[in-house]
Amino acid sequence: MTTPTTELSKPYIIAVGHATDGYSKENEATATCFCGTVQLAFPTSYPGVVSRFVCHCLDCRKLTATMFASNFTVQDPYLKHVRGQDQLRQWSQSRTIATGNTMANHFCGQCGTLITGFPGKYFLRIGTVDDYHLHETRLRPQVKQFVESRVGWLKPIEGVKQVNGMHTYADVKGIL
Repeated sequence: MTTPTTELSKPYIIAVGHATDGYSKENEATATCFCGTVQLAFPTSYPGVVSRFVCHCLDCRKLTATMFASNFTVQDPYLKHVRGQDQLRQWSQSRTIATGNTMANHFCGQCGTLITGFPGKYFLRIGTVDDYHLHETRLRPQVKQFVESRVGWLKPIEGVKQVNGMHTYADVKGIL
């Protein structure tokens, strides 16, 4: 594996899995599943990206098989399917979703990578973004939500707002 460069203002895209064509431009980047079948292009700032958050809700914990999910929200008209839209599989439910809305989770039909969430706004997983420097910069979380469900051995991220329950636009408005 390549050692990451410390120059965070420049893209850092390395081959992970089978995808080799991810990109990061000034205002747009890609997110790709592990096998490379599904690739999305998204804006890297507002108004396309409306929030960046860590979720500790029990649904995200179960769905991602981890203790939290690192996400960012992209408004529907800004998300582009570069390839593999026909390879996405969907599983939906509303029984345990805090808002009562139906959450449609999309997965790559080949490798199972979790790609998106609610219709109309998409919750992309920060870990699928091909430019690893964006994880540290433009996609760094603004807020942690459902912190009342956070496991005791995880601590708050310095400088990141902590919210019980789901965050609102007011929680992230004005936070770069």
